[in-house]
Parts: sequence; structure tokens; C-alpha cells
Amino acid sequence: MGPLLFLLYTAELFEVIAACGFTGHAYADDTQVYVSIPATDYTDAMDRLTRCITQIRDWMASNRLKLNEDKTQIIWLGTRQQLDKITVQTLSLPNATVSFSAVVNDLGVLLDSQLSMADHIAALSRSCFFYMRQLRSIKQSLTPDATRTLIHAFVSSRLDYCNSILAGVSSQLLQKLQVIQNAAARLITGARRCDHMTPVLRDLHWLPIRQRITFKTAVLAYKCQHGMAPQYLQTYCQPMSARSGRRHLRSAQTGQLCVPRTRTKFGDRSFAVQGPRVWNSLPAELRDPDIAMDTFRNRLKTFLFDMQL
Repeated sequence: MGPLLFLLYTAELFEVIAACGFTGHAYADDTQVYVSIPATDYTDAMDRLTRCITQIRDWMASNRLKLNEDKTQIIWLGTRQQLDKITVQTLSLPNATVSFSAVVNDLGVLLDSQLSMADHIAALSRSCFFYMRQLRSIKQSLTPDATRTLIHAFVSSRLDYCNSILAGVSSQLLQKLQVIQNAAARLITGARRCDHMTPVLRDLHWLPIRQRITFKTAVLAYKCQHGMAPQYLQTYCQPMSARSGRRHLRSAQTGQLCVPRTRTKFGDRSFAVQGPRVWNSLPAELRDPDIAMDTFRNRLKTFLFDMQL
């Protein structure tokens, strides 16, 4: 049918999900249904989810689609203390019994129940080092430009994929990704293990891992303010000048965004907080609303590089 016609064909599915009290997201035929509840209400949530999935299955059957209940994955997300309150391990659906997962694959990103991202980073590390071992064995037959191109294709692209979700994760986990990037840089340049990597990365014009995450988050915040991001993300980037009672503040006149208050570590790591927080940390000239996208990206990269000096 093609992407556009398929989206039009399945648009009513989200009305079914919303009628059950859930929120839905989809990418092509990969559909997610989720809800936020207190941990003590998990029994009611399971009953509601069962009814929701049943209605989704019936809607799909009436529209010549099939719900693969055997491929359905369910995960609880929360702190360790919250997860300890949940004792049920399976969910009974009309045609299958689904066990709750500790880790699920979300479009190539592994999400664990406590959102530590440890499983995702471990899998990313295994994948990147596998490809670097293969490239190391044929490096003698490659030109420097070919080596760099292959590293970008097999390693850098994986490090950059959805890396904005790593904002706020522990420094220990980010260091594991930095080790991968350092190994890739040594493979290209021939640098030794004892060499200091900051000048090597700068010669390659590579931002370190933490700055790459900041770069991606800042670009997404820019897109939200210029109508280039999904609507549900744009709502998280509200200018300070749009809030009544704050228009007279200096922060409102310099293009800063409102940073919501949170009470949990999950809230601090969300884009609703990280996006405005990263944006507000940029210099005023980068927050200029009239700056073009390409110019913003170039100046942002230069700014993040200068921070390393």
C-alpha cells in the first residue's frame, strides 16, 4: 500500500486505543500501547490491557489485518521498589499467554524495566566491536578513506542511532561507549592505546560521546521550535516568553525554554526536561530564532568542540 496509504488505513486503530484509556505510538506496523499507573494498581491495568488488546484484535480482523499475539511483548517500567510490588508474571490473552519481559526491543533500542539502558549499551558494544574486529583483519587492504567510511557505516552510525535517549544515564555506561569510539578512532589513525584521545578525536572532527548526545538533543529542541518535530515533542519545548508572568524575565528575552519540575530520575532524563535544559545551556547567539538549520548545526558543533579545550 505504501507508507501514506497504510497510515490512513490504520488511523482508526488509535481511536480504539484511546477509547480504552491508553496511548498509542506506531512506526509502520509496529504499534505500542502504554499507560502510566501507580504500581499498586497493576491488576486493574492488566485487565484493561487485556480488553484493549482484544478490541485491537477485533478491529484488525474486521479490517483484514492480523494481530500477532505471539509476538506481543509487555514490560513494566519503574524503579526497583515499584517493580517489587508487581507479582504477576504473565498476561492471558484470548489466543496466547504472554510473559512479562525484563528487556524489550523498541525499534532497535533495548529498553530494560528500570530504563538504565545497560542492556542496550552492552548489545551496542558487542555489535560495534564485532565489526571492528572484522575491519581490523582487512585494514591492510583498505585505503584510509575507505577505512573511515566503513567505520562510519558500521560503528559511528550505531553510536549515533537514537543516542538522545541516553541523556542522563550514568557516566560509567557512557564511558563504555567512549571506549568504543576511541577504539574506532585508533583503527582509523593508527594511534596507540597510550595516546591521549582528545586531540585524535579532534583531528577526526568527532565529538566525544557525551557531546554527541548533547548535540542530538539540542538539534531536536531546535526542530521542536521550528515545527520540524512531531507535535507531541513540540509541546515539551515551550518558550519562557509564552508563559504569563514570566515574559518580563531576562530568560524570556533570550529565547530560553521552560524546564518543568520533576521528582524522579526518570523525569530528569526525559526529553521534556533534557531538551529545554540543553537548549538553555547554549549561548544566546545559538538560540536566535532566525538562525537556519544548517548554520545552527555547524555553530553548535563548533561550540561543543570549544568546550573540550
